[in-house]
Amino acid sequence: MIKFENVSFRYDKNGEDILHDVSFDLDSGSYHFLSGSSGSGKTSLMSLMYLGKMPTSGEITMFGKKISTLDRRDLFKLRQQIGLVFQNYRLLNHLTTFDNVALPLRILGKKEGEIKANVNELLEWVGLGDHKDNLPPTLSGGQQQRVAIARAVIGRPKLLLADEPTGNLDDEIGFRLMGLFEQLNRMGTTIVIATHNQSIIEQFAHPCLNLRQGTLLQTQITNKPISQKIRNVF
Repeated sequence: MIKFENVSFRYDKNGEDILHDVSFDLDSGSYHFLSGSSGSGKTSLMSLMYLGKMPTSGEITMFGKKISTLDRRDLFKLRQQIGLVFQNYRLLNHLTTFDNVALPLRILGKKEGEIKANVNELLEWVGLGDHKDNLPPTLSGGQQQRVAIARAVIGRPKLLLADEPTGNLDDEIGFRLMGLFEQLNRMGTTIVIATHNQSIIEQFAHPCLNLRQGTLLQTQITNKPISQKIRNVF
C-alpha cells in the first residue's frame, strides 16, 4: 500500500531536512499509528503520504506505483483513493452535514439518487442521521469530527490518513472515534493515524511508527492482532 525508500524532505531547497532517510513498508489492510513530539515531522510525513508534497530525495511507492514516474493526472487519480481527516476538520460551514459529506461524490459526478442513498446510510452508521440538516457550527466537536470522517470515507478510499484526529477532543470522545476507525479497518481500509496521545496508542493493539527529529526510530513493522476492545461505539 505504502512504501518509503530512503525518503528525505525539506520545504526549502536551501534549508534543513525535516525528514531524514525514512524507510518503511505498510501492507494493504494494515493499521498503524504515527507518533512523535511536536516538530518531529509527523505532519510532513502525512503530507508525503497523501501526495500533497513530493520528497526531496528517495522513492515513494503508493498502490504499487512509483510516484516519481507519474504525471499530474495520474497523481490526481491516486489521491482519489485516499481519504483525509484533519485535526481542524475543514468542514464548509455554509453547507449542511449532508452536503459536506456528499461533496466528494458530487465532485466525482455521481448521480443525486446514488449520493442520497450512500450519504444517508453512512450518516446513520456514524450516528448523525438526525443531524443531516445541521450546519457545522451547531454541532459539537465530536459530531463535527464524525462529519469529517464520513466525508473522508464516503468515496470508499483504499487508504485513510488522519492527522491528530483526537487532538481537540476529550478522552471519551477520542476513544469512541478510535473505535470507528477500527470498524473501518475491519471493512478493509488501510489506516494511518498520526497522534501524540500515548494513551490512545496503548489502548489499541496496532504497530506504531515513531519519529524523532525527522528520523524514523522503528523500521521493522510487525502486524499485531486487532484490539479486543472494539464495540459498536455509536
